[in-house]
Amino acid sequence: MKTSSQAGTEAVAAALVKRPARARGETELGWLHSRHTFSFGEYFDPDQMGFGALRVINDDIIEPGQGFGTHPHRDMEIISFVLNGQLEHKDSMGHGRIIQTGDFQYMSAGSGVLHSEFNPSATEPVHFLQIWIMPDHKGLTPCYAERSSAATASGGLQLIASKTGRAQSLVIHQDADLWLAKLDAGQTCQYTLAAPRQAWVHVAEGEILLNDMPLVGGDGASGHPATLTIRAVRPSQVLIFDLG
Repeated sequence: MKTSSQAGTEAVAAALVKRPARARGETELGWLHSRHTFSFGEYFDPDQMGFGALRVINDDIIEPGQGFGTHPHRDMEIISFVLNGQLEHKDSMGHGRIIQTGDFQYMSAGSGVLHSEFNPSATEPVHFLQIWIMPDHKGLTPCYAERSSAATASGGLQLIASKTGRAQSLVIHQDADLWLAKLDAGQTCQYTLAAPRQAWVHVAEGEILLNDMPLVGGDGASGHPATLTIRAVRPSQVLIFDLG
């Protein structure tokens, strides 16, 4: 017979749907090793076309001296998060930057922009997440910004991007908040989700329990529980997308 506490825990876990890392799509090009949470490129799954305004989470590793040549984008909010290594960005707005481990880079493609992404290292691969969020308006003026999380202390939540730009977060053109939880083993944090908003949680690296659901690097989970409780089994970085 289940106790009321056990039943409550199971109900919370049931409110979340797991997207295992092993179920993601794959692209292998020799110089690029990519895993796709949602349909992207030649990987197509009609049941995985995004989650609300969240359209793409690509987990990319680029080999030394390789990268994406100049190509166009439009009408998309694009965020890159470097987990390890360096990523060189160039675009038609005149930006040329090398972002480092722990950096977030934001580009609003808006009415149209050309850019390239390249690993400038001759010896080390770069591992990063590429995130696409659909904007709330089309034809916006393209823009670029950066935010670093390298100095963020473990044990809490950092607001990385939001529509309002509060707490010095990157300003994006969508009713979406992107939070980073950086946790050492044994640390716990909680996030309150206001109804009727929905959350997508992505484990960038590490191993956690999310409302008692075990997740490892590359796993995701979605739903709308009132509270998200994240406990790190190993040192972890976790992204929370709070979507209107």
